[in-house]
Amino acid sequence: MPDQTPPVIPGPRDLTLRPEHAGTRPAVTVLAGPTAVGKGTVSQYIREHYPQVCLSVSATTREPRPGEIDGVHYSFVSHQQFDELVEQGKMLEWAQVHGQNKYGTPRSMVENALAKGQHVLLEIDLQGARQVRQTLPEATFVFLAPPSWEELVRRLVGRGTESAEEQQRRLETAKLELAAEPEFDAVIVNDTVGQASARLVEVMQLTTPQQ
Repeated sequence: MPDQTPPVIPGPRDLTLRPEHAGTRPAVTVLAGPTAVGKGTVSQYIREHYPQVCLSVSATTREPRPGEIDGVHYSFVSHQQFDELVEQGKMLEWAQVHGQNKYGTPRSMVENALAKGQHVLLEIDLQGARQVRQTLPEATFVFLAPPSWEELVRRLVGRGTESAEEQQRRLETAKLELAAEPEFDAVIVNDTVGQASARLVEVMQLTTPQQ
């Protein structure tokens, strides 16, 4: 039987700079957190209001959800195509999430944006964030937390895109992801998208939204 005890939910935590940051404006910000916490919604807000930020489009082997557009929300590829990208060293990070589908960040997208002087936002899972920390330790790592465990469960069940079995699998994984919060430089609680996005903008040191 899975452990039914709700996990500890981290509260907000201000940015703690590491020596790798050297007090400069971060060029890469990594946003990670448990399933259904709202990473995609917060990232979409940044995409719409701060076009000077390059929001990396992850490649994935899973099927598109309703409303998702290939090349905008994700780059949807086959398992064979994904494996070829990994073998060719074209992924900055990648992971098999929830024991099923694979997700990864194309290296060229990040490198091209940085070469243009853009700020890059990576919306990825915990495994990917750990890999990026090894290759880009100067990046800023932000953990997006839910207001409560009950709210996280409500969001996951409410979106209705996973079976009951998949929901349970994701919730068990979420407990492990929540326990990794101390590895991050800052914690933002996604109580509302507007407030969470505003806090992320502060961490990223972005200027006034471009019109």
